[in-house]
Amino acid sequence: MTRLRDWLFAPMPLARVAVLRVLVFAFVVVDVLLLHTSGWYHGEADPVWYEPLVMGQVLHLPPASVLLVEVLKWGCVGAALLAMTGRAPRLLGWTVAVGWIWYQYVAFSYGKVDHDRADFVVALALLPTVGIAHLSDRRLSEAAGFALRAVQMAAVATYFLSAWAKLRFGGLEWVNSATMVRAVVRRGTPWAQWLLEIPWTLHWFQWVLMAAEITAPVIFLLSEKWRRRAVAAWFAFHAMTYAAITIAFWPHLVMMLAFLPLEEYADRLRAWWSRTRVGERVADRRLSSGAEPPGASTPASRPGAGAG
Repeated sequence: MTRLRDWLFAPMPLARVAVLRVLVFAFVVVDVLLLHTSGWYHGEADPVWYEPLVMGQVLHLPPASVLLVEVLKWGCVGAALLAMTGRAPRLLGWTVAVGWIWYQYVAFSYGKVDHDRADFVVALALLPTVGIAHLSDRRLSEAAGFALRAVQMAAVATYFLSAWAKLRFGGLEWVNSATMVRAVVRRGTPWAQWLLEIPWTLHWFQWVLMAAEITAPVIFLLSEKWRRRAVAAWFAFHAMTYAAITIAFWPHLVMMLAFLPLEEYADRLRAWWSRTRVGERVADRRLSSGAEPPGASTPASRPGAGAG
């Protein structure tokens, strides 16, 4: 139990939580306005089509209305933009969580329920518990470690439980079925249509996918170097999936970033930005003083100068 606790609460940099929060809240804005907008038009749906999910049954949530979805939509956007500043992390963070989850509930109470948003709910609920965290705060925190670990476990569970669902409902026959062929026929892009001429590739891909999903928890046993490579491999897989059948699990991809040293990437970005700004200021001073920029040719160095 002690080893388990040490693993769950392994101290991690507060800056990593700060960076992940910015990415999470930025995604909320993009998701509500551009990606998952079905909650908006459900406000005009006839309540007869409303089928409350378990959450709605427990909390007695009412059917959607135009006013409700507008408040949830713009409330999410406004709260997320404010939360990106890092101020009032708990109040604003949980406000975003309640608004976004309710907005998703509105979308899912009138039809299909997407399965790529469970780990994002975990992030919205737990990241605010860390409290104040700045982008340059390198202090280690057990609260930060637990929040990041929980997000990691939820992200990996998405893969593992996906494989379990395939085996539970389709059995071992799933890997020998025509699921991928059907997906390409139904919504395949020109990049994937040629695979229908070589059907064994899609069959083989199903076996690779099943193996990758079942072994996803192994990522916790890898070194930091190989963990980064595993995350890169999953991102490459999702990029290929989107290129082939235009399916992307956007919120899940944001959660996979919890495995990476985001604070290091943020430091490199700030350093690059500082160098760029310094270079621009030096160039501006040279121009304002009348000096020619480095490498500019002088009359004596131009072709033909001094000839006569």
